[in-house]
Amino acid sequence: MSSLVTSRQPQLQEVDSRAVQPQSDARSWLWLAMAAGLLLFANGANNISLAAWLAPLFLLRFVRRQRVWIGVLTAYLLVIATFMFQFRGMVPIPGIGYYIFLVTYGVPLVLPYLVDRLLSPRLNGLPATLVFPTAFVVTEHLVSLGPYGSWCSVAYTQFGNLALLQLLSVTGLWGVTFLVTWFAAMGNWLWEEGLDSRRARAGFVTYGAILLGVVLLGGARLAVFPPSAQTVRVASISRRKVEPEPSDTTWRHLLANQATAAELEEVRAGANAVDSDLLARAEREAQASAKIVFWGEGNAPVLKEDEPALLARGRELAAKYQIYLGMALATWNRGQHPPLENKLVLIKPDGQVAWEYFKAHPVPGGEAAISITKDGKLHSLDTPYGRISSVICFDADFPQLLAQAGALGADVVLDPSNDWRAIDPWHTQMASFRAIEQGFNLIRHTSQGLAAAYDYQGHRLAAMDHYQATDQTLVAQVPTKGVRTIYSRLGDWFAWVCMVGLLGLVVASRRALARH
Repeated sequence: MSSLVTSRQPQLQEVDSRAVQPQSDARSWLWLAMAAGLLLFANGANNISLAAWLAPLFLLRFVRRQRVWIGVLTAYLLVIATFMFQFRGMVPIPGIGYYIFLVTYGVPLVLPYLVDRLLSPRLNGLPATLVFPTAFVVTEHLVSLGPYGSWCSVAYTQFGNLALLQLLSVTGLWGVTFLVTWFAAMGNWLWEEGLDSRRARAGFVTYGAILLGVVLLGGARLAVFPPSAQTVRVASISRRKVEPEPSDTTWRHLLANQATAAELEEVRAGANAVDSDLLARAEREAQASAKIVFWGEGNAPVLKEDEPALLARGRELAAKYQIYLGMALATWNRGQHPPLENKLVLIKPDGQVAWEYFKAHPVPGGEAAISITKDGKLHSLDTPYGRISSVICFDADFPQLLAQAGALGADVVLDPSNDWRAIDPWHTQMASFRAIEQGFNLIRHTSQGLAAAYDYQGHRLAAMDHYQATDQTLVAQVPTKGVRTIYSRLGDWFAWVCMVGLLGLVVASRRALARH
């Protein structure tokens, strides 16, 4: 028994030194500085794809070389500070609420580093490298179920790398996040054991082979199975400034249900001018052979009592030109709280209404406070141009909601949206991931941002940036057939595998500690 205890003593000391009191050195602060510089460009407005791979490598190295509380607290403050730069102007929360959001949102951003710091020193070899990526995936997945959806996911940093992003059709965001963050853990393994370590080299080569295989298979999907269906001409338009415009005071009084009779007529006259312009431009696109026409989120304001007359005009236009007309309305219900119906009314070529879809996820804050929501169920309609469905703007940030489009077998998804300059073009790029995940073709028309059409492999078919275009109209030839992807059939299976795997790693680390 005494010999057994003696033989295990060195291993116990090694575990203690790594898990509790690592030998910190001045260089670890250099790694922190490098992580800080890279993190500024590792996500958000000034994203550089490679920085997203390298920043966690150095930050993880720093955290592992420090005592738990020093490393994690420093990392927490750093990710909050760099988040403010990455997503400046993108979080529509005013005043002190913004700083409360930062303090809260910093927790899931740093949590994978804490989990890795606590668990990985108790494990050896390849299993130790799996802690960080599985913790990252589990955290991102849980955050995606919250009020801000999949915002800030590491996977979005890889926009444009279509060969890699074909993985979305199998695993969703979570496979891409796993590969990016696994690189940090693998790099640290090789860093800690050195190039002379045969097992570390073998592990890194294994990782490289997996990454290379993913990219090659993705490239093969792009090359061998490109969209080949016939296309349909889709036109989408943005609201223009048209006189007369109601004053800000009038809108405030309407929102507070205090509008006078004169102010109501001012609202009605302004809404009629905008709506007439939208319908006239929709007619122009129909005359140019567009078969599907719609406009941006909430671009057509209308009082509830005037909505039937506006829809009648839309039904007449759709029937006259035999088109599918998507009327994105901001319908105001006077005297009701909340007052706003943010919805898309799809009109068929026979002049009948196919559906009214209410925005399922109003942006938390001011929009959510005034918006009427329904059941959050997507609709579909079989047409000569494929099966059509729709969402509205922020809805596309929720992969679980868009899974309904995959389950419905949608071929074409209309996404009327309305952004602001700070999230242009980032928000539209995020939406393109849903097309690859679920296998549909997407037309996202964004007022005050980037309007773009994507096929189900993520190729951009057409684009129009509100801040650069002279005529805020997007015209695209869109494939009429989508595909059923593995992800559309199995959902977040990879996230669940990571969750089970992380639980297994927790158990293994506890057993390793108990043995010592």
